[in-house]
Amino acid sequence: MHAYRIDGLIPEPFAPLFALDDQALRAHGMRRVTADSPTGYPCRVSLDEAAPGERLLLLTFEHHACDGPYRASGPIFVREGAARAPTLRNRLPVILATRHLSLRAYDADGWMLHARALEGREAEAAVQELFDDPRVAQIHAHNARYGCFLCRIERD
Repeated sequence: MHAYRIDGLIPEPFAPLFALDDQALRAHGMRRVTADSPTGYPCRVSLDEAAPGERLLLLTFEHHACDGPYRASGPIFVREGAARAPTLRNRLPVILATRHLSLRAYDADGWMLHARALEGREAEAAVQELFDDPRVAQIHAHNARYGCFLCRIERD
């Protein structure tokens, strides 16, 4: 079994954004939303679903800041007041289990080596298979349907 770790994003850069009004958020390409179901609003800081009634921001986040053609950003949700998830070691966050996923495997220089589209229940086996390639340094998990960046899985 290949060892890996997953960290939630640091919440401090997002905290001041919640004080902005909707017009200021829109000027920066962001939206304030309220969760209206127990699924569908995965927070990238807490690595957990927002509960119905919780406020979140939907914003663009640069999740792959490499110097090359695979540089990428995409939408993420951040819950208001979210605490950073503890580091997950050798286990995937629950937010992956119920989604159709896109897993993208990158080397240490940020070049994509492999990609998979699969159901969340198949993610653990796919992560292990992707890490079978010793060149893979990290895997990015995305919601394949909506494109949201969910987490970075790093070789540990």
